[in-house]
Amino acid sequence: MRDFFCTINLDQEEVFRTQVVEKSLSPYFGEEFYFEIPRTFQWLSFYIYDKSVLQKDLRIGKVSIKKEDLCNYTGKENWFMLQPVDSNSEVQGKVHLELKLNELITDNGSVCQQLVVHIKECHGLPLINGQNCDPYATVSLVGPSRNDQKKTKVKKKTSNPQFNETFYFEVTRSSSYTKKSQFQVEEEDIEKLEVRVDLWNNGNLVQDVFLGEIKVPVKVLRNDSFQAWYLLQPKENGNKSSKTDDLGSLRLNICYTEDCVLPSEYYTSLRNLLLKSSDVQPISASAAYILSEVCRDKYDAVLPLVRLLLHHHKLVPFVAAVAELDLKDTQEANTIFRGNSLATRCVDEMMKIVGKHYLKVTLKPVIDEICESPKPCEIDPIKLKEGDNVESNMDNLRYYVDKVFREIVQSSISCPTLMCDVFYSLRHLAAKRFPNDPHVQYSAVSSFVFLRFFAVAVVSPHTFHLRPHHPDAQTSRTLTLISKAIQTLGSWGSLTKSKLSSFKETFMCEFFKTFQEEKFTESVKKFLDDVSSTESKEPSGLSEPVHLKEGEMYKRAQGRTRIGKKNFKKRWFCLTSREFTYHKQQDKEPIFTIPIKNILAVEKLDESSFNKKNMFQVLHGEKPLYIQANNCVEASEWIEALCRVTRCNQKRLSFYHPSAFLNGNWLCCKATIENSVGCARCTADVPADTQIEIDGDRETERIYSLFTINRSKLQKLEEACGSIAVYQGPRKEPDDYSNFTIEDSVATFHTLKQIIDVVEKLNESHEKYQKKRSSSAKYGSEFDVFEGTFICQLLKLGENTVRPRNVFCQGKKAERIIEQPE
Repeated sequence: MRDFFCTINLDQEEVFRTQVVEKSLSPYFGEEFYFEIPRTFQWLSFYIYDKSVLQKDLRIGKVSIKKEDLCNYTGKENWFMLQPVDSNSEVQGKVHLELKLNELITDNGSVCQQLVVHIKECHGLPLINGQNCDPYATVSLVGPSRNDQKKTKVKKKTSNPQFNETFYFEVTRSSSYTKKSQFQVEEEDIEKLEVRVDLWNNGNLVQDVFLGEIKVPVKVLRNDSFQAWYLLQPKENGNKSSKTDDLGSLRLNICYTEDCVLPSEYYTSLRNLLLKSSDVQPISASAAYILSEVCRDKYDAVLPLVRLLLHHHKLVPFVAAVAELDLKDTQEANTIFRGNSLATRCVDEMMKIVGKHYLKVTLKPVIDEICESPKPCEIDPIKLKEGDNVESNMDNLRYYVDKVFREIVQSSISCPTLMCDVFYSLRHLAAKRFPNDPHVQYSAVSSFVFLRFFAVAVVSPHTFHLRPHHPDAQTSRTLTLISKAIQTLGSWGSLTKSKLSSFKETFMCEFFKTFQEEKFTESVKKFLDDVSSTESKEPSGLSEPVHLKEGEMYKRAQGRTRIGKKNFKKRWFCLTSREFTYHKQQDKEPIFTIPIKNILAVEKLDESSFNKKNMFQVLHGEKPLYIQANNCVEASEWIEALCRVTRCNQKRLSFYHPSAFLNGNWLCCKATIENSVGCARCTADVPADTQIEIDGDRETERIYSLFTINRSKLQKLEEACGSIAVYQGPRKEPDDYSNFTIEDSVATFHTLKQIIDVVEKLNESHEKYQKKRSSSAKYGSEFDVFEGTFICQLLKLGENTVRPRNVFCQGKKAERIIEQPE
């Protein structure tokens, strides 16, 4: 039996790591990772490690998926066979070459060809043993019977070496060439020649490590000068091992999306059409509602729709409108908002987006206590272990339930205003639909805030970022029992005897007999009144700082004391809406604090400053704070979070120094005055909302993509509206559209026509862009592509199958990249 963990890598850079699953040959990880991809990459890889206490962790095997192949696996659950880890296949980075084929006239007048290879620089080479590498390159002209090789100088401690070296190769000999040589290459043999550039890490006393290679056929050059970036590739025999052992398999659910986001003005028509949805009568004839009708899974439509409406402050009226339509089909008050309708899914997604901080301040302390100091809470007689005492376990469970319940019912002051506005609408709509039921206004709210928000967060704290990892089996069972109790306590009227008799588990019925107290019902009622009120909160509640981000990184000593050594130290960083601090350890007092209002800029720092990757700088009143993140994803997330929270600072800088001030001058511009004005313009502003990061254009692009994918359903719905309007009788061919909600065929037809027209115009814009990109792309050249985002649900290593829940993600615009073609 082994102790396994798994890492997620962009090329060779580790960006996430699972918890260790101990003593198993079929470990179940059950972890989800969601992140924006901040840089160019070739491979998404998953490495399985055997954890070792005294020695280096052993890599068992890997799964590597090429970026171009991710679309083949997205949204699907797949088993992947583990492949052996071969150093010749572990590559990343790119190389900048200039190639030229010259014709030279010799002294005797004959003509020969000469190949000129100028290797300029490399970018993004991997770290070797956690440190920058010492790279060098070999440049070869390779043919059937020749292999001329030359070598660059070694560059020390850098992942972005600047070589700027030129090499010359004879391609064809002149007819008078008489020196005996094995390289008698004639003109026609040029078809068989290729330039090969190999990157290596200089190992000094140990073996050199292969970093990647590229190959360019000489025939593509002819007499033209050719300059391009190339992504490094693995060796041809890379990942081909003589081993035949079965290393096992890894089950993954990956969702990767690339969106080509056009300039904002292209989306004006579609955006306006969606934003006016709440004003359309009936709501089922609106563009937003039609989107949910044509998508096979409503969740695909709900995520971008909620984010777009939220971004433009149109969510509350839309939720009220679709909830009113939902209530028309609800016949009994006790089933209110229990299905997976558009209304319930919109509210669910809204709570996840705007309620993150609310969950943290309410539940994180008690969840931490349960996970870090667990007490036995099993009360099911069948699952009790030998020696367990059911009465003691029931007391422990009661203690936890009381504490969680108390934190929830006392948290109304922290409930986000948007959630309160939505609950207020739902409460009054429910009371209007069932005027004779005095409790329905409360159950309408409790069905969301208790059943779909707090209870779900308790049972899955890692999903809501309350805990870094999935809890162990015993803790998960405790959290499940607490979640069941919270659902029951929060359900209005659930503490009556009639409700107790409806419990499926007898042990839960016995447990809840201890809760039949009036104070629980009154506490729930008061809490629901508070969170469904539109009255303003007390100022004290709003004055609490919002916890935004925390984690471990490295910072360079700032030299505030003369004897302080300026090295890099590991520290725990914490960002709130008020201040940015670092600590020696988590939960310790801060060593250094920067008020948010004092931060002047947050920018990336050139790697050349300290020969370290993933660095950024926080500029404030004193010397810059230089910080190194653990990977590119973490660095990007910290920079974005800091930029968002400081965006409105009045003294923000317009210019900054992209490099450090060392040895009496700025490395970037060579200025010798430390407080001189920066030499580079600060990056553009980012969204100001510190809790909700939404790109409206990107969400609109995703909605356009959904309309495009479901174009045939739009046409069927259009035909259905025409049939109803013309015949005014029984629907023809009901199977084609019987699942659609058509209250007003004329209004729905009108909206459908607008949607189709807008989608066709966007199609034309996308086609023009694609043609422009295709016509400007050439072998090895630069061209625009759009990076994405993915959610990876890391499931199980082994044979058993567990069905995961659906996952979805959004794409994002990226920087220009360079790609080596097949």
